[in-house]
Amino acid sequence: MVKQGNKLSAKKLVAGFLAAVMVAGLVGCSSNNENTSAASDTSDFNKEGMPIVNEQVTLKVLTVRWGSMGDTFTQNQWLKDLEGKTNIKIEWEVMSSNDWGEQKSIMLASGTLPDVVLGNQSFSDSDIVNNLSYFRPIDDYIDQYMPNLKAAMEETPDMRKISTFPDGKVYSMPTRLPSRPQSSRQPVINKTWLDNLGLEVPETIDDLYNVLKAFKEQDPNGNGKPDEIPYIEINNDTISPFGIADLNNNFMLVKDGQPVYYPTSEEYKEGLKWENKLYAEGLLDKELFTQDDTMRSAKFQNPDAPIVGFTYQWTPDAVFGKWSDQYVTIPPIAGPDGNRYTIGNPIGMNLSRNELLITTSSKYPEVAARWADEFYTNEASIQNFWGAIGTVIQKNDDGTYSLMDPPTGTSADAWYWDQSLRDFGPKYVSPSFEEKIILSEKSGDGLKLQLDKLGSEFVTTPFPNVMYTAEEFEELPTLTTDIDGYVNTMRAQFISKGNIDEQWDAYVKQLNDMGLEKLIKIRTDAYGRYMKVE
Repeated sequence: MVKQGNKLSAKKLVAGFLAAVMVAGLVGCSSNNENTSAASDTSDFNKEGMPIVNEQVTLKVLTVRWGSMGDTFTQNQWLKDLEGKTNIKIEWEVMSSNDWGEQKSIMLASGTLPDVVLGNQSFSDSDIVNNLSYFRPIDDYIDQYMPNLKAAMEETPDMRKISTFPDGKVYSMPTRLPSRPQSSRQPVINKTWLDNLGLEVPETIDDLYNVLKAFKEQDPNGNGKPDEIPYIEINNDTISPFGIADLNNNFMLVKDGQPVYYPTSEEYKEGLKWENKLYAEGLLDKELFTQDDTMRSAKFQNPDAPIVGFTYQWTPDAVFGKWSDQYVTIPPIAGPDGNRYTIGNPIGMNLSRNELLITTSSKYPEVAARWADEFYTNEASIQNFWGAIGTVIQKNDDGTYSLMDPPTGTSADAWYWDQSLRDFGPKYVSPSFEEKIILSEKSGDGLKLQLDKLGSEFVTTPFPNVMYTAEEFEELPTLTTDIDGYVNTMRAQFISKGNIDEQWDAYVKQLNDMGLEKLIKIRTDAYGRYMKVE
């Protein structure tokens, strides 16, 4: 039976739980969160082989879905077959992200959790670190009952690195999604405009400047109006040619193996001067600092004529509507040092943690661990990312796997979300198996892999998705709110007004006065812990 998350009247319930918070805290502190099979009430558990239990066991599994996506994924044939194979019945509790914030607070306050929490949208690092007594460390379970996950962590060590908490234990299971690119967004330019003006694809920032200037001055869309927007937005990509490739939006880089806070670096300063030059000459959108996503989207799809010259995107077809055929993705723009840099991750944009948690409320932790380990095979992972074999995936006679066409009137991506866990939940597809997956090169996941070939060799190693202690989580919000806010405010001011050299020392001093040294120490300490994990 699938329970759809009801819209609880959280405001009424919170009051009732206030008294429970203290009690829950006391109970939580005394909870046994050590690895032990003694926690199980079942006496017929099988350490190997199938079924996992001889007498059926029910596990309550909670997951959170975007908006109103619902629970149709539970009818995925692989999931249904898994119940029969393992003799484990799953009682799904599917929550909507619209309501989850309040419901999560209530759940943590009461200490009443299901056996398993699936998907990293459910609990954040902070939620887990500040409520460790509710979640079981799974290191021993991995060694004893999870050969698939153990093998995955040995083949891809970063899976263990991202899953190891500050106390050295693993509490959450990671995922490695299949067929994901190494690079994130890449430069996209209106090729028709280039052809109309007799221009080549820009290679360097000097080339790009000249192209943008021509876009502004020479009416490349041919409508006789000065309506062209040479460059539409400012983001991390804009200064990536200066060696600043910030994947996780935390103002940190790894340079020569060391963590670097880049908003006080010379490279960032030069990047600001580049942005100010573009703004001062009208090459950046004049509504840069006031437009929202809806306004920007309307410009991408302007009905009368294409008006955007250059941007960074995942794929052109995703944003330009009927003008998509005019746009092409190009290699990264070379910076002042002659090098090209792409925001991304050399091991792929596909690793995350907190994809499955076993709670201390579960009476059957080793049963849950063996059940979860079934998700870490190649075939299980592709079926939980796209959909079941025979429904969404076709298994070919030559050992390859291809995706079927979605039903008429349904986009491929919407179909995958309907048929599978998609981005959420534990998965592992080995690099060698990925060669057997056949994707269309014209759209979606397959197109992105084709475009990735333009920039993947220039992807830099990002500052990793590190884990923080409870004490660090207590300090971080205040530090990042003040410091990040000031950095963003000053970036806008430097771009629009200039005077960067004149104001730079005062800018750096203000950051130091706000506690920048403490923030950098927290980030650096977390990085050091991450790198020590083997």
